[in-house]
Amino acid sequence: MVMANPNLLLQSFFFFFFLLPCGSWSCPEYQKQALLQFKSSILAIHSSFQTLDSWNSSSSNCCLWDKVTCSSPSNSNSNSTSTPSVVIGLNLSYLSAPLMPSNLLAPLFFIRSLRVLDFSHNFMKGQIPALGLGNLSNLVHLDLSRNFMKGEIPALGLGNLSNLVQLDLSWNFMKGQIPALGLGNLSNLVHLDLSWNSINGQIPALGFGNLLNLVHLDLSRNSINGQIPALGFGNLSNLVHLDLSRNSINGQIPALEFGNLSNLVYLDLSRNSINGQIPALGFGNLSNLVHLDLSQNRFNGSIPLQLFQLKYLQYLDLSSNRLSGELPEEIGNLTKLQQLSLSSNKFSNGIPSSILHLRELEELDLSDNALSMEIPSDIGNLSNLFYLRLGKNKLTGGVPASMQKLNKLNSLYLEGNLLTGEIPFWLFDFKYLQYLYLQGNNLTWNNNMKIEPKCRLSRLSLRSSGLQGDIPEWISTQTNLSYLDLSMNQLHGPFPQWLAEFPFLSYIFLSHNKLSGSLPTALFQSSPLLSILALSHNKLSGSLPTTLFRSSQLLSILALSHNNFSGELPENIGDAKFLKILMFDRNNFSGPIPQSISQNSYLQILDLSRNRLSGNIFLVFDPQAYLWYADFSSNQFSGEVPTTFPLGIETLALGGNKFSGALPLNLKKLRNLERLELQDNNISGELPNSLLQISHLRVLNLRNNSLQGSIPKTLSNLQNLRILDLSSNNLTGEIPIEFVNNLTGMIEAPPNSTSQTLDFVVVTEFPSQTPGFGSVRAFPLQNVSTEFEVKELIVNWKKSKQGLSSHNIDMYFLLDLSNNQLSSEIQASLGALKALKMLNLSNNKLSGKIPEHLSDLQNVEGLDLSHNKLSGPIPTAFTKLQQLTTLDVSNNKLTGRIPVGGQMNTIADPNFYANNSGL
Repeated sequence: MVMANPNLLLQSFFFFFFLLPCGSWSCPEYQKQALLQFKSSILAIHSSFQTLDSWNSSSSNCCLWDKVTCSSPSNSNSNSTSTPSVVIGLNLSYLSAPLMPSNLLAPLFFIRSLRVLDFSHNFMKGQIPALGLGNLSNLVHLDLSRNFMKGEIPALGLGNLSNLVQLDLSWNFMKGQIPALGLGNLSNLVHLDLSWNSINGQIPALGFGNLLNLVHLDLSRNSINGQIPALGFGNLSNLVHLDLSRNSINGQIPALEFGNLSNLVYLDLSRNSINGQIPALGFGNLSNLVHLDLSQNRFNGSIPLQLFQLKYLQYLDLSSNRLSGELPEEIGNLTKLQQLSLSSNKFSNGIPSSILHLRELEELDLSDNALSMEIPSDIGNLSNLFYLRLGKNKLTGGVPASMQKLNKLNSLYLEGNLLTGEIPFWLFDFKYLQYLYLQGNNLTWNNNMKIEPKCRLSRLSLRSSGLQGDIPEWISTQTNLSYLDLSMNQLHGPFPQWLAEFPFLSYIFLSHNKLSGSLPTALFQSSPLLSILALSHNKLSGSLPTTLFRSSQLLSILALSHNNFSGELPENIGDAKFLKILMFDRNNFSGPIPQSISQNSYLQILDLSRNRLSGNIFLVFDPQAYLWYADFSSNQFSGEVPTTFPLGIETLALGGNKFSGALPLNLKKLRNLERLELQDNNISGELPNSLLQISHLRVLNLRNNSLQGSIPKTLSNLQNLRILDLSSNNLTGEIPIEFVNNLTGMIEAPPNSTSQTLDFVVVTEFPSQTPGFGSVRAFPLQNVSTEFEVKELIVNWKKSKQGLSSHNIDMYFLLDLSNNQLSSEIQASLGALKALKMLNLSNNKLSGKIPEHLSDLQNVEGLDLSHNKLSGPIPTAFTKLQQLTTLDVSNNKLTGRIPVGGQMNTIADPNFYANNSGL
């Protein structure tokens, strides 16, 4: 590949410019040669380039070439000679020669007569040539949009283009700040588009203050920060179109200056961090406004009434802010509105009846607020409604009968309210309805109702709607369905064959029903778009078909928990390359785990717990894989404790198996572990010091193994521990004082420790870029969300085994050293662990008195000191333990009176004090 030398190009064009004569009725020869050299430079890179075939040396007049515009020759009054034609316009968009370097433009910079240069849609790479561009001082129109241009906007070159009227650099990779100096010289500029770049820094007030003729300004989709400059924008009184959306602009809107923009028709400030109230004075002056988008900012307060005086407004989006108060009746003044979105705010009270005056409304979104009362009974009068979204409020009453008049309705979202009554059959008579969401209400389904739908639904959610019997047969007519949610009903019978053959199904939610039988193999052969299959909590059985993973290349979530599936797991699970969540827990699967599971580098959550899986050869994951939650508990795995997991794993549950041997030293490499469960195995040996290197551990459960030796002092370095269970082992020695003093995670509960939930909501679809890039926890897709359960943590809690819900596991602080052979006295410093809710030291050989400082455990609910050799009285200060509900001091050598008062009066069971001879 030969790259043109821009220096040689410059020399050659000096020759043509000064020496070659120009014909009066054709373009100057030097301009013709400039164009030919430009074409030649492209051919040097793309030898098959044919777009500019008309550009050739045999054609004497380049004014006749494609994509070239010349001026008309004109007569002179003085000597009857004519002014020759010159090239004034080059429309070079869509040349079909991608990735051309920007220095190929060099020949064009000698055509100083150019007034229009359009080089858009060419994927040209490199920087804008500042020096050459500055030669084109006659340019009126410059379009370099939709290329791969990078670097900064050249202030020097740009500043020479004082005649420029239109400048479009959008859809590139430009970075750096907007050059105030260069921009300020473009006083004739009418249209400026710098959108879809990576420009940063603040908007230059001085530069924009000179652009008095500017009509169209688009700086959207950049990384611009800082505030909107008051000084500069106040001068742009001719602006008609202003788009600053999708940046990082903060601060408040300059109200007075915005009030000067009285010609604005289009204003978009969405997806920034602008705060404060919407300025009443400024927006009241924008009397010509047709389009207003302030969504996804941080505006607060109420909507200023002046906003409802904008009589030409057709589009209003204030969604995803912090606006509050009631929706005013004045909203009915906006009679030309076609689209209105106030969703995801804090509006309360009812929907104003004046909204029915908005007869031109096509889209209405009031979802995700705190709106109450009933849906306006005459909402059907909004006959142009195409999209109606009222979900996630507190609306009551039934679905208004007047909705039957909404003949154009395409999308209806009523989910997450307090609606009552039967689901109306006429909802399925809308000819154009495609999206119907009714879940999360108190609506009921009439199972005797015969439905003959006229609609062709794409998405349907009737979750928790009282459906009974087989999956309704009428759904078989909805072959365009891509999303179906019938979960949390009373459906039974098999997974229907007709549903398995739907060609466009991507999301199936049928969990929490009573479906039975095996899965039809056609489901995975006929649904190549299948992404989520959630069938948990049913009675499905049989083995999994191997076609499941081979045919479903887009499968990202497979949840089959709480069923009766059996047999071995298919070897080809790894064929589902983009699988992110795999939940097979609480079934009857047996045999080894297929090694192909570990080949899926995008897998994030894996739950195979509570099956009959076995084997002593474990999975070997790529250390850099995305897996962060893995549960293999309650199976029949054996051998040494495996450690071949990704380095980023956070939760690892291996309890309830047959693992043996010592705790492996290389567990320390899993430094991101927060929850490690190895309870109910046959692990032996001493607790290794290497555990202390897993500094993020919050839960460590080694209960019911064969560990021996003393509790290492270094275990106290696990300062984030909230739950530590070493019960039912063979540990000896005393409770080390260092162990107590450094457990800072148990000393003080963090403020608002009400649950950093370990359950998770997954919204999933493959992002536009390569799957797995960016966040490994969430993947955006509007209106596709579902919850998946994470196993509860089983502990000895208040004399019985109980599960701590993963919804609020961070609320619990537990220390269980029971059923060991610990001796010596109870350390008084245990009283410093004030966050503890449960302390169990029972069934050891502890002696001495019960420390008075245990009364400092102000949050303790359960305290078990039974079956030891403790003596002396029960401390009277225990009456201060206001949260205490269980106290067991039985089977010791305690004496004296049982304290009276406070919570001690509620602990009256004599068994809790039994077998203390002097008590």
